[in-house]
Amino acid sequence: MNEDRKTLDQRAQMTDIERLRHSASHVLATAILKIWPEAQFAAGPPVENGFYYDVDLGHRISPGDFEKIEAEMKKEIKANHPFERMEVSRDEALDLGKKGRLAALSDRDQPSKFKIDIIENIPPGEKISLYRNGDFIDLCAGPHVMRTGNIGAFKLTSVASAYYKGDEKNPQLQRVYGTAFKTKKELDDYFAMLEEGKKRDHRKLGKELEIYIIDDDVGPGLPMWLPRGGAIIDELEKLARETEFAAGYQRVRTPHIAREVLYKKSGHLPYYAESIFPPMTLTERLDSTPQQLNDSTKYYLKAMNCPHHHKLFAAVPRSYRDLPLRLAEYGTCYRYEQSGELFGLMRVRSMQMNDAHLYMTPEQFEAEFNGVNQMYLNYFKLFGIERYLMRFSTHDPSKLGQKFVDEPELWKQTEVMTRNVLKNSGINYVEVANEAAFYGPKIDVQAWSVIGREFSIATNQVDFAQPRRFNLVYKDKDNTEKTPLCIHRAPLGTHERFIGFLIEHYAGNFPLWLSPEQVRILTIGDDAKLIEYSMSILNELRGHQVRAEIEKSTDQINGKIQRAEQMKVHTMFVIGKRDMEADAVSVRIHGKGNLGAKPRSEVIADILSSIKERRA
Repeated sequence: MNEDRKTLDQRAQMTDIERLRHSASHVLATAILKIWPEAQFAAGPPVENGFYYDVDLGHRISPGDFEKIEAEMKKEIKANHPFERMEVSRDEALDLGKKGRLAALSDRDQPSKFKIDIIENIPPGEKISLYRNGDFIDLCAGPHVMRTGNIGAFKLTSVASAYYKGDEKNPQLQRVYGTAFKTKKELDDYFAMLEEGKKRDHRKLGKELEIYIIDDDVGPGLPMWLPRGGAIIDELEKLARETEFAAGYQRVRTPHIAREVLYKKSGHLPYYAESIFPPMTLTERLDSTPQQLNDSTKYYLKAMNCPHHHKLFAAVPRSYRDLPLRLAEYGTCYRYEQSGELFGLMRVRSMQMNDAHLYMTPEQFEAEFNGVNQMYLNYFKLFGIERYLMRFSTHDPSKLGQKFVDEPELWKQTEVMTRNVLKNSGINYVEVANEAAFYGPKIDVQAWSVIGREFSIATNQVDFAQPRRFNLVYKDKDNTEKTPLCIHRAPLGTHERFIGFLIEHYAGNFPLWLSPEQVRILTIGDDAKLIEYSMSILNELRGHQVRAEIEKSTDQINGKIQRAEQMKVHTMFVIGKRDMEADAVSVRIHGKGNLGAKPRSEVIADILSSIKERRA
């Protein structure tokens, strides 16, 4: 599959840090050529958190080469060469490519083969430009920083294999990765974040804290939740139920499979076919008469909830007085992600989605869209998510009928409506072309954990196409039939992705209300009266639905505390003879240590109120 080529307009929208990293990739190529003059280069763009350059070279680059490459890069930065833009004709660019001058320090015996291919695929009429820094000249649309000395602090990070243009039929190249920042402090902070991220990795903590497993016999990308993970899921579903009930949502349930005809009607087939599990072909008798022929019918695992919800809307006659109608479900969906893309809980093949579909009149759109956004903001506050961004994705008119439904006027109308609401609400957003859902514009919610790692955790989509495809109608005030607009939203995303985010966000140290094990009782000794007193506390807590356990081993208290700390149990009650005699407990909080002895009734009351209020 070919990698998407950015348009000149998209390139012009590069941020300052992207320009810096793009410039660093040219300096990287310059340095490699200083060491290996025969190197041939393909693409060298900025990417999330850094940059890379693809290189064809007989020498196998390894991390052991990074020091000498970086030394040459530093020389180029110290020389402070300007980045000079030169506009050329297609013929001039091809002539330079044939001389081997593109992505090179001078003319060479071998042509710049990848650059020539890129030139030949540039759309007719598009301007062709080169950039020079020192002796290095590259085919490039830019933009760049003013001079190499503006690049700041950088570091090479890794090297991998990559097919030219992402197509396995093309040559395999070496992809050298690096990152760059304006200052040394920013660079150091970034690598400190990566080190902290390794400690917080949800795959590592998910196993250590017994939250979930992925078993080979069950299948890759199909997580199973252990009891501690199940407890987190219960709390998130309870939060969603309460929040959505207060906002006027109604809960529904739908099956895990459906006939092929449903997904053809919705338009997911063929647009979404590569992400849907292969069909099951069943033979069903059409009626009970023996003479009746059988009908072979294809069924698919549910990849999305929306077609089912549209059927529920259509099941009952609707009036404008019934709108907005908000149908919610924590529906389980199945998507065939490629094996190489599976990643812990972040990319899976089965997912439980905090889904809902809102049906409304055009006049109700702004209020409903704002209501959804406010729900996001309330959740962010609850989970301590201070940095977030809404990515507003629009369509590409040239891909109507291919990647996007062929409704140009409705695309314009809904994109304008969505853009206006985002502007009027003051929500932090960026606009991205060519990434909408096939049936309408969408918003991807990006959130940053407390250590600065970015996650895509939720989506919010506007749909003008599917209500029409399903012939969804309501009777308006004038008794005419109208088609509603639909908003697809999932503020808590999927259990899988959101819990993966929360594990890393909290480093497994969940707040009390969300903690898989909220209280563990640790006795000092095994005196019968002490055990009886501790069991009475356990029963009182569990009577109030607190997830409490009692340590049953006969180990010394220090060993019991160590095990509870390792499992990141939120609150420990350490109970000895003095505590029992005073009707008290000694409280220990994970990460905070011993808080001392307190009256039993006071401590339990505080725990219950903390859980009820969902305190941080």
